Amino acid sequence: MAVVAPSRAGSPWLAAWPVTAVFVLSNAPTPLYVLWQHRLGFSAGTLTVIFAAYIAGLLAALLVAGRASDRLGRKPVVLPGVLLALIACGLFAVATSVLALVAARLLAGIAVGITVSAGMAAVVDVGGPGRARTATLAASTAMVFGAGLGPLLAGALSENLPGPTVTIFALSAVLLLSAVVVVVRLPLQRPVDPDAAGWVRIPAVPRAQRKYVALGIAVFAPGITSTSFVLSLGPALLANVLGTSNRLLAGVTAFVMFGAATAVQFAAKRLEVRAILLTGAAVGVACMAALLVAVHAQWIVAIVVTAVLAGAAQGLGQLGGLTLISTHVSGRRRAEANALLNFGGYLPAALLSVGTGYLSDALGIAAGSTVFAALLALASLTAGGIVWQSLRNGRRAPSRAPRSRRSAPR
Repeated sequence: MAVVAPSRAGSPWLAAWPVTAVFVLSNAPTPLYVLWQHRLGFSAGTLTVIFAAYIAGLLAALLVAGRASDRLGRKPVVLPGVLLALIACGLFAVATSVLALVAARLLAGIAVGITVSAGMAAVVDVGGPGRARTATLAASTAMVFGAGLGPLLAGALSENLPGPTVTIFALSAVLLLSAVVVVVRLPLQRPVDPDAAGWVRIPAVPRAQRKYVALGIAVFAPGITSTSFVLSLGPALLANVLGTSNRLLAGVTAFVMFGAATAVQFAAKRLEVRAILLTGAAVGVACMAALLVAVHAQWIVAIVVTAVLAGAAQGLGQLGGLTLISTHVSGRRRAEANALLNFGGYLPAALLSVGTGYLSDALGIAAGSTVFAALLALASLTAGGIVWQSLRNGRRAPSRAPRSRRSAPR
């Protein structure tokens, strides 16, 4: 049986900084795709393949990172992830071909896969059991804040400074180097798991805990698929509607989206978990309705509303899923449970985004977006039904993550 030595209590907000730094890199290329597309001459379908390389790397990392982190400890897994992100920075900065962009996105995806499993589990571990909900909020909001800050900085720097595809990655490298220092100093102990077998496998959790992860995936998957659409095809949609490829505008759109994802989690932090998940599913349906208006009416306000609702849907699904994991899955399986949640979310995000990209090449972005919206609205409705039905049948997750009254320092 695994034995996990208790970690010294620390600040989960500081422990979350590496999560923010890695996610700044993860979405920093978003406003630059239009520029690379013009320089290298690739299609919308190729653009979604570049984006999918990121998700392929992420999914591959999830097969290993959560398991390895629960067995070896957080630091020996998180630190290589941050170093891979640094290598990706260099590749982005010197990229002169589609292959180089694919390689950079692949490494960035691996780094993110490590971060969402081992890195976010480290944040909860540092906080300790007394403030699991606070640490979960820190980990979750650090992810979406970094994801929004990256494209905002990229758009602003690329429009106002020389080297539009270089400057943001130099800055990102500085942030990642500071994250290395934080990881090295994290007050974490190494777990011992001598009985565990195998290193590579589909993430899994014990049968009694699967329902908690499944409820999170049901809502989180449509939400993160929505934000993936905005990141991969949003700049092209903006260019279609406004007739401009302004990179700052694309960066601001992404920042607004993930700003909404951050804000909604703080707003919902005191809600019952079931309310968070049901609201997330409802917001996902509303997001797809706004997308249909955006592509058919070509209305900029509807594009902004779509981005805000997409961020809110992801944020609520993510917070609900991570809260269930942090309060119902043991520490020795927490990183693997995080990996399972993200595996279940990012896989449909990759498949639907790539499919929509190629469908848009063949039929136009309006037709591709319409099919995407219909499928995702159905998925969100189904997710809400699953959560609602589980509550009706009495198989519900506890209505609220427990709030400890213990005085453990944080």
